[in-house]
Amino acid sequence: MNFHESDSLYHVFYQVIRLHYYRTHTQLDKIGLYPGQPPMLHVLYMKDGQSQKELASKLEIKPATITVMLNRMEKSKLVERRQDPEDQRISRVYLTEYGREICKEMNEIVKNIESECFSNFTMEEQVLLRRLLMQMRDNLLKVCDKKVDM
Repeated sequence: MNFHESDSLYHVFYQVIRLHYYRTHTQLDKIGLYPGQPPMLHVLYMKDGQSQKELASKLEIKPATITVMLNRMEKSKLVERRQDPEDQRISRVYLTEYGREICKEMNEIVKNIESECFSNFTMEEQVLLRRLLMQMRDNLLKVCDKKVDM
């Protein structure tokens, strides 16, 4: 059997990743979020008041990039920075009330996209796909040059 590039598993997987990215970011754009902001909001939603250094480490982003992102997010009233009361050299980042509301909307969007992606999958198919993707993830983790936080 002769398979064209468009029939390859790799190509289909690539298409799924691109479509998922496009769908996610077009939906998040409707609530004013830019790519890169959702992971920051999620990390803060899980643990508010982290330092910029902690955020940079958790998100594996350079501190200078974190600063640029936070400036934009502050202008959008999603977050605010406050000096650490015990160490004035440390700036801590907190979600605003508006930022918390946007996180809830963001989580709803993610749930809806998940439903869209798996609307015609049985529960058994979803369980199987999850297992296969976890297996693929583990294979890639074994060959990565550096430790990747999951």
